[in-house]
Amino acid sequence: MEEQKKRTRFKPDVIKTFDVAEPARLMEFVASALPEIKRTRIKQMLAHNQVAVNGTPQRQFDLELQPGDSVKVNFVREFKVFSHRRMKIVYEDDDIIIINKGYGLLSMGNDKVKEGTAYSILKDYVKWSNPANKIFIVHRLDRDTSGLMMFAKTPEAKEAMQHNWNNMVLNRKYLAVVEGAPEEAQGTIRSYLVENSKFEVYSTDNPEEGQLAVTRYKTLSAGKRFALLEVELDTGRKNQIRVHMKDLGHPISGDRKYGASPSPIHRLCLHAQTLRFIHPVTRREMNFTTPVPSSFATLSRR
Repeated sequence: MEEQKKRTRFKPDVIKTFDVAEPARLMEFVASALPEIKRTRIKQMLAHNQVAVNGTPQRQFDLELQPGDSVKVNFVREFKVFSHRRMKIVYEDDDIIIINKGYGLLSMGNDKVKEGTAYSILKDYVKWSNPANKIFIVHRLDRDTSGLMMFAKTPEAKEAMQHNWNNMVLNRKYLAVVEGAPEEAQGTIRSYLVENSKFEVYSTDNPEEGQLAVTRYKTLSAGKRFALLEVELDTGRKNQIRVHMKDLGHPISGDRKYGASPSPIHRLCLHAQTLRFIHPVTRREMNFTTPVPSSFATLSRR
């Protein structure tokens, strides 16, 4: 029994991190950074996912590196290759993780659901490299909204983002397929949002009753029945886009809670496309974007 405990005892990773200062190929960069290690050993580490670039394991020895890239070498074992059918990791470093969340996936657990959420999936992922690792929610997306979402890997990163959210987040853009097309191709919606006892959010003109919400929209394309809008948030209130699209008279396709009919593509047609922010630790500007979902583009032509 004691021997089994020794075999299963956690062995910490030994990782070295190198910042890329000028363009280089991955193999040559690692060989230069670790001159004491033979090239055959470096090739083996590449083949076994022990070299990661910007948080992603890489096997391509001639991968072109650019200034600002981060290269990590794990001397103990391979880096975990994340794979999940409902979410993808877009970026990861020592402080944050950016994911592309699929629709229908809860951001975090509730009274009824604890497992199978974006939070629980990432928690299991980070604990693979060290059982002491933790993950922290920075902001949320509705279950049926897909797109970019940020998690923190340290309490410091979480607090830095949450306490300075309006200053740290430079831009958030969403894509929404709405019923019909707005008369004005672009515009701004401003109201105060209130949530009732049934957890329904609605607009009011009274600043004493609700929180100010400002949404900007621009029509990207329009068919006879639907239109594709680019939506930017000046504020981040619960259900803000969904309520404001209803106020505009063009609810989001599939958003039955706020007055829409069932969607032909069987989902809420809202996607968090762009997230631009100041990194909570390095203070570098970070900018991530995702393509227009193909189903959105097809639906908006109808």
